Order: sequence, then C-alpha cells, then structure tokens
Amino acid sequence: MNSDIHSSTLVGWREWASLPGIQVPWIKAKIDTGARSSALHAFDLEQSPDGKRVRFQVHPWQASDDGAIDVECDVHDRRTVRSSSGHSEERIVVLLDIRLAGRLVTAETTLTNRDEMGFRMLIGREALRQGFLVDPAASYLGGRAPRRVRLANRGA
Repeated sequence: MNSDIHSSTLVGWREWASLPGIQVPWIKAKIDTGARSSALHAFDLEQSPDGKRVRFQVHPWQASDDGAIDVECDVHDRRTVRSSSGHSEERIVVLLDIRLAGRLVTAETTLTNRDEMGFRMLIGREALRQGFLVDPAASYLGGRAPRRVRLANRGA
C-alpha cells in the first residue's frame, strides 16, 4: 500500500473552503478530479497595462451578489481551458492559497464567470494531489461553515 495514503486528508465531492490570501473566509467548492486546475468565479477583471497584475471581484455566495470582495494579485499564467461541454476559453491563472479540510495548499486557479454553475469554486487535481483523497459519495467531510454563514449562502 502507498504510504502517501496514510498522510492524505479525505474530502467529499463538495466542501467548504476558504481563500485566506484574498480574504474569502468561506466558499462552497466542488471537488473535481476531472479538472486539472482549480477555478474561481471572478468578474470585472482588469489587467494592468503590462499584463502582470489583475484586479477582479469575487462573489463568494452562491446565487447572490452580496459580499463582493475586491482582489488584486499577480498573474501567474494564461491558458486555454476546455469546459466539460467542449467550449474553449482563454483564462488568467493566479496562485491562491486554499484552506480545505484544515490543510493549506497553494493552487493554480483560473478566473472565470461561474454564474451559471452550481458552485462559485471548483478545486481540481493540481490542488488535490497535494495530499487529498476524494470520497465521491460524501459531502463536507472537512466540516461545515458556521450556521449563520450557511444561511447567508443560499443553497447551502
């Protein structure tokens, strides 16, 4: 048996996470082993003239524009991402710290409009390979946000 399994943290197919580096204390995320990189719902993207920085806003609550957070960070990369429906989109990639099930990892995260998606964040394989195992039959193995947060985040 692989010894890495013993040091892995078990997560479900959906989890509460936080993005401490950009002051997002709670966000509901879909765990997606089919996606290479993670993705975050971002809007009003503005790149610096030299293309090295990006400013954007995050709506951390599902189905709500409340609690928008202003963010500015370095651009790590740009890449073309193909969605599960086959649509290709060029996206800005940033490095974000993600706290998931009590562990903090840094993940390449693409910025995109996820308004039509069920989750404002998707956590992909590059983040998960940093010590996570996924139980597709389980949810919220890493714990739940406080009740007041869950109530504010409709659909929780």
